[in-house]
Amino acid sequence: MNKSIKQRVDQRRDRTSKLLQHHHGDEFGLPIAARIVLGLLGLIIIGTLLLMLPGVGNVERLSFAEASFTATSALTVTGLSIITPATDLTTIGKVLLLALIQIGGVGFMFIAVVALRLIGRRIYIRDRLTLTSSLGLESPADILHLLKRVFIVILGIEFGTGLLLGFHWMRYFSAPKAFAYGIFHAISAFCNAGFDLFNGEFDQDGEAFIGIPSDDVSLLLLGGLILVGGLGIPVLGEIFSGRKPHHYSLNTRVTLLVVVALTLFGWIGLFAAENSGVLAGAPLNERLVRTLFQSISNRTAGFAGLPQFDALSAASILLIMAMMFVGCAPASMGGGITTGTFSVLLIALRSYARGDEKARIGRRSLEPNTVRRAAAILTVSLGLLFIATWLILLTHPHFTLAQAFFEVVSAFATCGLSVGATGGLNWFGRIVIMGMMFWGRLGPLTLIIAISQRRRRAAHLVKFPEEQILIG
Repeated sequence: MNKSIKQRVDQRRDRTSKLLQHHHGDEFGLPIAARIVLGLLGLIIIGTLLLMLPGVGNVERLSFAEASFTATSALTVTGLSIITPATDLTTIGKVLLLALIQIGGVGFMFIAVVALRLIGRRIYIRDRLTLTSSLGLESPADILHLLKRVFIVILGIEFGTGLLLGFHWMRYFSAPKAFAYGIFHAISAFCNAGFDLFNGEFDQDGEAFIGIPSDDVSLLLLGGLILVGGLGIPVLGEIFSGRKPHHYSLNTRVTLLVVVALTLFGWIGLFAAENSGVLAGAPLNERLVRTLFQSISNRTAGFAGLPQFDALSAASILLIMAMMFVGCAPASMGGGITTGTFSVLLIALRSYARGDEKARIGRRSLEPNTVRRAAAILTVSLGLLFIATWLILLTHPHFTLAQAFFEVVSAFATCGLSVGATGGLNWFGRIVIMGMMFWGRLGPLTLIIAISQRRRRAAHLVKFPEEQILIG
């Protein structure tokens, strides 16, 4: 009898051990962060192969370098390009490019959850916590409900605004082409991708386009899409839920405040810098709308709303790089260190100056781990930008420091703005920029988690004596 009980206890212990091992990941398993990294890498490989197929390139097949760079830029919703999509891609190629943008922007975060459901697996708490962190959510139980609700609304916004753009662009093209371009650019703008099909195109009067249409209606509609797409899934979820603003979470309130502040700061700064520069002589309403659109687009969309972008003043270039570095909100369509990291660092700095024990805003305090994560993101990001810029300068002696740094920051922020240096990249420079786009889309901490050990070593539980390092 005792032997039978012992056998049942041993069997139960074995089942529990296997469950916990599967729950935490065995030696050959991969955490969710690594699966996301490998998933994006797999999508880039598939996208590269599809772009190299016959019938995608307009004149001839895209080369491996062209296809891989374009696929990486589309799936990381960056917009940097070494081809001209309007003239180098067929209709099939443009549809394929649009699909890659949508997958990389709206679809990628959803795929990480849906794929687990489709293959019949539960989403274990370890995976949910990691995914919750990447989405900026408070509770793991909110993930699936939030994603389903937001996904439907996002598709409605993209399609509805695409129709509005189509009606407006019938002044330039025939109706079918106008609506096709409206849908394409609505998705590209909402996903903060920055790809456009106007370069190399001619309107019905035979006039050539230089970038996207610069009329007020086009810029305001596209700017609105960029702004909404850059707010992040958690913020959009609260806004679309119909909750009253004074009931918004701290994350949503801080995000909206920082986004508005950055947009106004960039608007005023660009207007002051280019009022007598590339916008000299333009009507007041055009100067206001163009600089407002550019301020919105700077933080990761990548559409150039200002004329002669490579002729901007040094003050404008510096301001644009700073805004690209901050980027959009967490779990949004954009990159950068995110407005969340930026706001946490500002809150921590203010609290430190006031002598508060914890980082505090209003009647809420932040967890010390949140501040440490923000500091880690800032440190890793600055180090990565320095290394990538140095590599570009080392292998491209004809580049200036401003050109190399602007290109690297644009890739890191998945922005896509360029001062004309993208076409001058050699094979090594393209690899560096592709790596920056990949890193910028997933975020520094996601990649750190993916390559780090999944289990804490016993040494982490040991408490060591404290000692100081001078920092002042």
